[in-house]
Amino acid sequence: MATPSLLLLLADGRFPAGAHAHSGGLEAAVAAGRVTDLASLEAFLAGRLATAGLVGAAFAAAAHRAAAPGTLGAAESATLATTLAQLDAELDARTAAPTLRTVSRRQGRALLRAGRAIWPDAPFADLPTTPAGAHQPLVLGLLCAAAGLSRLDTATVAAYGTVTGAASAGVRLLGLDPYQVQALLVGLADACDGTAADAARAADDPPERLPAAAAPLADIHAEIHATWEVRLFAS
Repeated sequence: MATPSLLLLLADGRFPAGAHAHSGGLEAAVAAGRVTDLASLEAFLAGRLATAGLVGAAFAAAAHRAAAPGTLGAAESATLATTLAQLDAELDARTAAPTLRTVSRRQGRALLRAGRAIWPDAPFADLPTTPAGAHQPLVLGLLCAAAGLSRLDTATVAAYGTVTGAASAGVRLLGLDPYQVQALLVGLADACDGTAADAARAADDPPERLPAAAAPLADIHAEIHATWEVRLFAS
């Protein structure tokens, strides 16, 4: 049985998975003049929640659903590996920008290092074994299952992470009042919870039918950002 502390631990930006190094696309949006103040930051976060937030949370919840039975026998492990491979391929197809695919897998590798140290008995060996590693939401789903969190908890952690990192980056990039940014996040709390609930329900669908919400402008920004020689955030 998971405790509330474990939910807070995995949702904490200080969890050693490298999330603090990423702006969620905000740095490029600021440079393009599309996010300039608190109001435009709120619109950016709401859009991110409805696209990357929903997709990431649904895939994390689906990975949790696949791994939730607990101790896996050989047959279950084979099924889990197949399901995770399908999820990985489907999430790759939903991530149009090559840079964002690289970022997701890089964050997955970082999260996996932390997960193996904390929950060494989790079925991480069933993740896809490509050199680039698995997508971050799939690793998160396995971590949350190992921690005993529910599917909804898992989706909540994923959705929450898509907005808090970018919000924190907004303070640094725009010099915004951190108290006002936190108030903005409070205002988005219901939307975050609703996104997580939608994602948790969607996890019952087969991989090919999971949400595919897209943000083409974010994809373009990601590719432009990757060409910069000097930048504050990795993405």
